[in-house]
Amino acid sequence: MADFNLTLFEKEPVLGIIRGIKEDSLTGLLHAAYSGGIRFLEITLNTPGALLLIKKAVELFPSICIGAGTVLSADATQQAINSGAQFIVAPNLNEHVADVCVKNNRPYFPGALTPTEIEKAWSFGATMVKVFPAAQMGPDYIRLLKGPFEQIKLMAVGGITPNNISDYFSAGASAVALGGSIFSARRMADKEFSLMQKEIEEFMFAVNKVYSNMVESAVAK
Repeated sequence: MADFNLTLFEKEPVLGIIRGIKEDSLTGLLHAAYSGGIRFLEITLNTPGALLLIKKAVELFPSICIGAGTVLSADATQQAINSGAQFIVAPNLNEHVADVCVKNNRPYFPGALTPTEIEKAWSFGATMVKVFPAAQMGPDYIRLLKGPFEQIKLMAVGGITPNNISDYFSAGASAVALGGSIFSARRMADKEFSLMQKEIEEFMFAVNKVYSNMVESAVAK
């Protein structure tokens, strides 16, 4: 089982979002994701049989850090953790979910959008605050948020592509997520794992290029 490592996540700051996968596609998808370069995946709890899928994913691929997404209640949080989830992701802040994460020493990535929501999520112990939908707001919104909230780590989710990744990171995002654009229900059902791996590789290449440039710039200063 791969425990969540924040330092590693900040060096490889991409979260894969898996929604609607069926058990017979799980092994192929995990191989494609890992081979493509992703080390952090969430399986959303609104996926049928999600808890079993999380447990199986943890057993099948211990080198990938598996978390639970779309977690909406304290009970669901505990069930996900009991199934092996190493981190918790949600579309919103739920104080009871935050409490369970703190008690179980699990990273928490709640969703928020407005400055008030973002600050509140951070104050409840968010590891990073998931800004969603990022595409509708754009990279400039991340840049504006980082003005007053320089210490808050933000993850941009929704509409992130290899073409705009550099804009989000240069604006101050600490991480990004990819989901349905690569891990679509149709692709997973049709087992198009080679195509998914290829697109993940392109995504990760763009991320690593941006990260390398940022490190070089920091060293130069």
